[in-house]
Amino acid sequence: MTETMLERRARLLGPQMTTFYREPVHVVRGEGAYLWDKDGRRYLDCYNNVPHVGHCHPRVVEAIATQAATLNTHTRYVHDAILDYGEALTAKFGHRLESLVMVCSGSEANDVALRMAEAVTGKTGIIGTDNTYHGNTAAVSQLNSKKIPVGGYRDHVRQVPAPDNMAPIGGSQEGQAEAFARGVEAAIAELEESGHGVAAMILCPYFANEGFPTLERGFLDRAIEAVRKAGGIIIADEVQPGFGRIGSHWWGHDRLGFAPDIVTLGKPMANGHPVAAVVTRPEILGAFQEAFKYFNTFGGNPVSAAAAMAVLQVIEDEALVENARDVGAYTLSLLQEVQARHDVIADVRGAGLFLGAELWRDGAPATALCAEVVEDMRGRGVLLHSVGRRDNTLKVRPPCVFGRAEAETLAEVMDAALEAVT
Repeated sequence: MTETMLERRARLLGPQMTTFYREPVHVVRGEGAYLWDKDGRRYLDCYNNVPHVGHCHPRVVEAIATQAATLNTHTRYVHDAILDYGEALTAKFGHRLESLVMVCSGSEANDVALRMAEAVTGKTGIIGTDNTYHGNTAAVSQLNSKKIPVGGYRDHVRQVPAPDNMAPIGGSQEGQAEAFARGVEAAIAELEESGHGVAAMILCPYFANEGFPTLERGFLDRAIEAVRKAGGIIIADEVQPGFGRIGSHWWGHDRLGFAPDIVTLGKPMANGHPVAAVVTRPEILGAFQEAFKYFNTFGGNPVSAAAAMAVLQVIEDEALVENARDVGAYTLSLLQEVQARHDVIADVRGAGLFLGAELWRDGAPATALCAEVVEDMRGRGVLLHSVGRRDNTLKVRPPCVFGRAEAETLAEVMDAALEAVT
């Protein structure tokens, strides 16, 4: 009997290897904001932040091919590309974030950031939220909320209640910042009592996996003050909101108005080429290098640096931050029109090209309905997924070349899908 692709995938990659949709999409080609499957059907990609400047952008493809044909080697040799890229990237930051370590994935970046925090503070306690995700290494998986690690969470980790639009901590939108800070302060007290102390608080400044609630600038001020008073540092995981996706700023931490000590970067950094980084102040990098004999064989190799540099240049040359702002605002307005026609949409929110529609029915999160909408939209040629504590928010996070025509298609298909499944 001939083995199907899914059977072969399960045999080779494991039966739990993630696939989206009941009938997974077998993609063979991508361009801009679109993907094509093996049968030639085109899909509008409203989900993937990895191809930040669009699937198979020709300038990124050319940069990778040209550098691969010239030189690629490990990082123990010196070359100009990583230095040129490092200068171009750190120029996008304030707060004396002038040094970096280049790695290959966001998981690696967050793992390194946690070790930097330990090195610079001499402490081990880590604070995250109770509905987050920061990667897959042994250390970072202790922060993830969806799967409890084997043996349970270690004693040096504390998870604090995350903000939420529909069920705000503290009982109201106005009281969320104070309630969040109280959670952080309680975690600090527990870590100090246990002898771990506070090394760092690590957060996505957009609270992406938490469902990107609507937060005012300054939301984190009191919580950050408490962490710093305890001797800890602040890590901003910018893997999802970074590189201008939110439209108003290059980085999520600037939108919320705080100065991180360390920033981690990943998925969109090189448009699908495996590149990530940790950006920090020189003295923190120095403390880390003194404490850990760290090197990365592939992080910042010539091809990776060339790919990442091409992405930065395309963002600038094609004004993609401005595109995220303008097209994002237009998309949000269209989703609000869809909301007006469907009572199950309880909330529409977001910034730039990172948006969502949260579904509730009969006073409860409509998780199953959200999954049905995702499946129906896939059948109509639009790819997105769900997010949030209750997995009841439609997550819209397309490549940043997404335009007004694509926004109109998204809204039309979402409208039709909601009509069909409700």
